[in-house]
Amino acid sequence: MSEGCFICNKHARNIELAGVTIYEDEFVYVGHMDRNGKPNYLGHIMIDLKRHAPTLAEMTMEEAVAFGMIMAKVSKALKESENAEHIYSFVAGDAVPHLHMHLVARYPNTPKEYWGPWDVYDWEGGPMGDNNEVISLCNRIKVYMEND
Repeated sequence: MSEGCFICNKHARNIELAGVTIYEDEFVYVGHMDRNGKPNYLGHIMIDLKRHAPTLAEMTMEEAVAFGMIMAKVSKALKESENAEHIYSFVAGDAVPHLHMHLVARYPNTPKEYWGPWDVYDWEGGPMGDNNEVISLCNRIKVYMEND
């Protein structure tokens, strides 16, 4: 654990976040994006490497296998369980130097001007939800993954 790291503190359970854990093993943690009480875009999933490592380049091969597998499984769950038509995925690492990947669902009938992993937040008619709706989505994805 790295002192002051937001993601390390999240895994140490020092920070309370929206939603519930979707998946966790020794290498990765999967949960929903948390926006500090602001409405969340439903289907913005975070995959965190549990060990503190700043970028993809610092992963071990075991971590890389686990990270890639869960990325594929969660993406499939978003498509099948939540009816997403496209999944955006990206790693930036500028704001929080602890490896984490964003998976953002794009749903049918999303206007083209709101296509993009951050643009969906500007869509007035987008699927935004409170913590109860985030928890429901997390549980649907979790159940789908357990049964797939």
